[in-house]
Amino acid sequence: MTMVTDEDRLSETFAALASSTRRAILSRLADGPATVNDLAEPFEMTLPAISKHLKVLERAGLVRRGRRAQYRPCALDATPLEEVSTWAERYRPAWEARFDRMEEHLAAVQRRGRGGRRG
Repeated sequence: MTMVTDEDRLSETFAALASSTRRAILSRLADGPATVNDLAEPFEMTLPAISKHLKVLERAGLVRRGRRAQYRPCALDATPLEEVSTWAERYRPAWEARFDRMEEHLAAVQRRGRGGRRG
């Protein structure tokens, strides 16, 4: 029995998000469920290629496929995105501190610039 850790799930989610095609698919699914044909429409790709992207998204837990007769709609599951958000949020204090330092630096540069023009 293989145990999947939070880090493994996070890595799989980031790997799935690494493709602009897969991010575009998720963006479309954020508007509601869609068929594979609907999802393939804006891309110059074959249906099997789109299906491969969907399988990566499914393995990462980002997409669910329903089953209604022959209609198999795909839907977004945002749970892994929430996990990415939670992970990234831990770094917010570091980002904010860097932005604060940058703001202080820019203000100092502007003060020096104004002082240099007067003399």
